[in-house]
Amino acid sequence: MASFEMYREADPVMSKEIRDVVPAHYVLKIKSFSLFAKNNMGKYESGEFEAGGYKWKLILYPNGDKSRNGEDHISIYLAISGTNPLQLGGPIHVAVRFSLYDQICDRYLTEQERVTRFHALKAEWGVPRYMPLKIFADPSNGYLVDDTCIFGVEVFVIKSSGVGECLTLKASASYTHQWKISRLPSLGEDYLYSDVFTVGDHKWKVWLCPRGDYSNRGQSLSISLGLVEADKLASGQKVNARYVIRLKGPNNFVHQPEARTTSFSSSTVWWGWPSFMPLKTVQECLTDDPCFIEAEVTVLGTISKLP
Repeated sequence: MASFEMYREADPVMSKEIRDVVPAHYVLKIKSFSLFAKNNMGKYESGEFEAGGYKWKLILYPNGDKSRNGEDHISIYLAISGTNPLQLGGPIHVAVRFSLYDQICDRYLTEQERVTRFHALKAEWGVPRYMPLKIFADPSNGYLVDDTCIFGVEVFVIKSSGVGECLTLKASASYTHQWKISRLPSLGEDYLYSDVFTVGDHKWKVWLCPRGDYSNRGQSLSISLGLVEADKLASGQKVNARYVIRLKGPNNFVHQPEARTTSFSSSTVWWGWPSFMPLKTVQECLTDDPCFIEAEVTVLGTISKLP
């Protein structure tokens, strides 16, 4: 089978694929293709079809669109239909795929174009030099067999949901807060909170549950970092921070999990380690005072909703 180069109106190259799937939105089957030339029909517009909430037409120049340098080629276009282009109300961004059926291999040669834009001054888009007529008309290539051919098109309208976020990075603001704890192994089930400290224009504190939180009661010591006054953040705003909490005891004892990077918000105030350390380890290694909890916090930036 002969190979050929696909042409288009702009510079970026179209990607190709050979597939079994029939074009999703419209198929145009043409019988007695040779009568286009004999009947002096230089252009054919298909019936309307709907895709992405709009009506469209497939436009075919069987002997090439000479006004756009399409001589000796099949020219194919997609045009918006059923709507006055001047009444579109704004641009429509569309990804278009034109297909040509290979009747010998029972597959579709499909060209996927980059996203194009339809607007009041551009109501159609396509490929003036889609395929050389010499290659198209050769029955051994499978595109025109018994004077019959099949074209197809898929139209994917891209509509923005308006959902997104804005990450505002900040110069790294770090601080290590040290909290002295006495008689850690003998502390009860009451929750303890450190003094409030400030990092990167935000206030923080550490939460300690000496006997474990609800899911780890009597098994592990639980520690978390909390954003103070998180309810004062703007709607949808988050504070992105990297943090680690370490526990230091006598005889150079240090327990430190891996640092984490997390976004704190009004709905997610606390992040930490429910199973920070088994209570058995606390009883065995931290019998003497003093113990220190160190919270090292780096504020990386803020995240807000796109306006």
